[in-house]
Amino acid sequence: MKLLNTYDDKDEAEDALTKISGEKRLASERDSTIVIYNLFGTPSWGNFYKLGMYSLPELQGMLELRKAGQPIDIAKYNEYIKTLSYVARTFDLSIPKHWL
Repeated sequence: MKLLNTYDDKDEAEDALTKISGEKRLASERDSTIVIYNLFGTPSWGNFYKLGMYSLPELQGMLELRKAGQPIDIAKYNEYIKTLSYVARTFDLSIPKHWL
């Protein structure tokens, strides 16, 4: 398990916990007077997508447009892929070939 995301709101953190699959847990910590909720879980593209992270829902829409032969915003697409490359290195994941 790795730290997937951090939340300031307990309800939002608990909602995120219910969305992901695999081994998971929510831990809280106090920083002065602020409580922070850390979501730990299995780092996977599916879990990141379920959490709406790293522009994956936007990338999905863009890939659907591309598949349908519609034009896409290449600059945004390259930005998404650059971010996902960083995420892939950080969490030891491979970017699916059909995303490239």
